[in-house]
Amino acid sequence: MCVPRGRVMLKISGEALQGPAGYGVDPAILSGIARDVAAAVAAGVQVAVVVGGGNFFRGVGRWPGLDRASADYVGMLATVMNAVCLQSALEAEGVPTRVQTAIEMREIAEPYIRRRAMRHLERGRVVIFGAGTGNPFFTTDTAAALRAAEIGAGAFLKATKVDGVYDCDPAHHAGATLHRSLTFQEVLHASLAVMDGTAITLCKENDIPVVVFNLTTPGTMLQALLGDWSVGTVISSSRQEQAQPAPTA
Repeated sequence: MCVPRGRVMLKISGEALQGPAGYGVDPAILSGIARDVAAAVAAGVQVAVVVGGGNFFRGVGRWPGLDRASADYVGMLATVMNAVCLQSALEAEGVPTRVQTAIEMREIAEPYIRRRAMRHLERGRVVIFGAGTGNPFFTTDTAAALRAAEIGAGAFLKATKVDGVYDCDPAHHAGATLHRSLTFQEVLHASLAVMDGTAITLCKENDIPVVVFNLTTPGTMLQALLGDWSVGTVISSSRQEQAQPAPTA
């Protein structure tokens, strides 16, 4: 299925940036993302981005004595590190880019201002939103869904390390099946591990379709950015296709 090009929210997990090293940022992956985004921008797509921070820091439970709120704030700072790295990679591709953060740090980024972000997008600049929502207890998926609704994005593109949404974990179940199309209600009812319930609900209430696809498959991100949603699983208010889940390869 193809959709008209317009303004999209691209959510990239921090773990997807780390590559085989298992930590930090893999320059090859970062450059690949930047090239795909640059090609989409050249084609007229307005691209906003939220990047997670799990390649640098994974929240509470792994650090004795660190409470949840403090852990979440550290995670927000990690997302800003990724945002600045991605900005540099995009500018190396000739794409004007702005980083806006929910926690003010004016020496390295703009504060988040909705109308300014929209103006940047209208002028062909990529806008990367860092520091989540600026509040603990909210995931970067929720931050991306919130920003998508605020800027009027037509789609939420979730770049992961799997081909889409499965009925069970394909890493542990050989018979796992890949869903090509789901409704928001089906995701919430079945508690499918797509993203947290708050993010799904935000997308549902604002009628923003979610496309889950594999970042590591060459060309897939660019296809998704250009409106070819057949590359992954589409989650929307009503099923886009009434096909049964496709079996995993």
